[in-house]
Amino acid sequence: MKILIRPHDIGKGSAAWLGQTAHEWGFDGVQLAIAKAVEGQNGNPGTLTPEVIAQIRGGFNDNGVEIPLLGAYFNPVHSDKGKVRAGAEKYADHLRHAAAFGAQFVASETGSYNDDKWTYNPKNQTDEAFREVVEVFRPMPAVAAESGVCMALEGAWGHCMYRPEQLKRLADEIDPGQQHFRFIVDLYNYLYVGNHEQRAKIFETCLKLFHGKICGFHLKDYQVSGDDLEIVPLGDGLMGWRDFLPVIRSECPDAYLIFEGVKNVPQSLRFVRDLVG
Repeated sequence: MKILIRPHDIGKGSAAWLGQTAHEWGFDGVQLAIAKAVEGQNGNPGTLTPEVIAQIRGGFNDNGVEIPLLGAYFNPVHSDKGKVRAGAEKYADHLRHAAAFGAQFVASETGSYNDDKWTYNPKNQTDEAFREVVEVFRPMPAVAAESGVCMALEGAWGHCMYRPEQLKRLADEIDPGQQHFRFIVDLYNYLYVGNHEQRAKIFETCLKLFHGKICGFHLKDYQVSGDDLEIVPLGDGLMGWRDFLPVIRSECPDAYLIFEGVKNVPQSLRFVRDLVG
């Protein structure tokens, strides 16, 4: 299986430096959020010229690092509707240009009424929230289809698609059959101190509901610290990756394994490689 890292977890710099470092660290590819990672680029509509794309793609590909996934995360329920429009336009523009980067997928999350904090708000878990997110993302499968790529969304307990069932409901509404919709599973993001002991059940639910349509898994591990779930190196926590990763390798062999804010990257990468090759 191929293992990716977010380049902005390496740092911010030229695409060539990021690609070289990702290769030296032992990664196969990246989930690229252009504005967060590439110095001098914001990824906004109109800026992704053929020359800019070629420079960014070459910086990674020339170092043996692919870009299968772009990140264009925005909050679809932000109170500033100008930010929502700008985020949706940027997301659609990334879909249109993804193939030129060699990418198949463009990722986002589903937002929170706490605006830029992206944290739990009781309004997130209402039908009003569901409908608002649906309407923002409704045009995106058609944009993806025109470009020969797929949109990709991930849920989180603190966001509007707070359970796997809600995210699948959204997918069924805007792209029945998920021809141009894919799921990113971030198991940690579905957890909080009140449900983390149900993580195996939530993992199984994701595999069942999203079967055949999962493009990636974000990998995180944790320990309980008071009322919080504290990130720790992969394999050092409670998540159960020794059990989950072989299942992922068997059931979702083409999905990408993505390091997102992982602690002690060298140790964590050895742990994952030992389990999936």
